[in-house]
Amino acid sequence: MLLSQLYELRHYNLVDGPLTWRDALREGIKPLVADGSVEEVYADCLIRNVEKHGPYIVLIPGVAMPHAVEGAVGTNREAISFMRVKQPVHFGAKDDPDTTAQIFFTLSDVDAASHLTNMQHLAAVMSNEEVVEKLSKIESPEELLEIDKLVGDE
Repeated sequence: MLLSQLYELRHYNLVDGPLTWRDALREGIKPLVADGSVEEVYADCLIRNVEKHGPYIVLIPGVAMPHAVEGAVGTNREAISFMRVKQPVHFGAKDDPDTTAQIFFTLSDVDAASHLTNMQHLAAVMSNEEVVEKLSKIESPEELLEIDKLVGDE
């Protein structure tokens, strides 16, 4: 369900790279900026959070969930975007899988309830190794619809 919604809303971005982690955070919000869910300044909040707290947004090897506090500057409404970067983005040492990501789910949350809801939907995606593997190799937006059938997050 989540991946299909991202497809329908055009909240996706497929990037070849290479990207620095800062550029990846800026690139990841572009679909949300395009529809007014966030403003470009939101990327600055995401970057400051990583600078302050380290690569906490890499939840599992290969998957990052950039987000800021609920109602952060530049957030206009609840939204999630998906981005796949072909070349891994390093938030730490290049040989450390715990700080490297190719899949980005960027969250814009307006309150604690929306943050929790978004986290629950993403947990269904990230807990399925087959889904994560397929998302890391996605070549077209339409593949989101096929992969979504494997998630079962309804």
